[in-house]
Amino acid sequence: MAKSTTKTGKPAQLRVTAQKRISALPRSVAIKDKDYLVLASFRRSLRNFLNFSEQAAQNRGLTPKQHQAILAIRGFEDESGVTVGDLAEHLHLKHHTAVELVDRLVRAKLVVRKTDKEDRRRVLLSLTPKADAALKALSGIHMAEIRRNAPAMIKLLKQLS
Repeated sequence: MAKSTTKTGKPAQLRVTAQKRISALPRSVAIKDKDYLVLASFRRSLRNFLNFSEQAAQNRGLTPKQHQAILAIRGFEDESGVTVGDLAEHLHLKHHTAVELVDRLVRAKLVVRKTDKEDRRRVLLSLTPKADAALKALSGIHMAEIRRNAPAMIKLLKQLS
């Protein structure tokens, strides 16, 4: 992906919307009967993992969106910090929806807002120890589930190539 710089002069990746990616694809691709089976199986595997993830988050007392948000904040690449706008983009949410999600995370004592020391106009998000503990537990079982399903997923992906 192309790189650009932010207002602070730090590198930022240019994000391409799903619609632009779809538009760039060829209009027709040769599809065989077995491809439908592979695509359906692959999508089912993805749905199974997402269902697993939602149940795991709920068992830990989090909503799936809360889990996704704290994982995104913890895993964010930009070392200068995560803003609400960054989180919105990462989770494919509208900005006001991300603000509401962050408000709920703050009320749940999972996230704190901090003013950026370099640019006082920016508000950065960071995880609380409560969020760190929940995320550590959830990430461990998610990694185990991914490892459990990896051989079958890899087999399906190889069938698509």
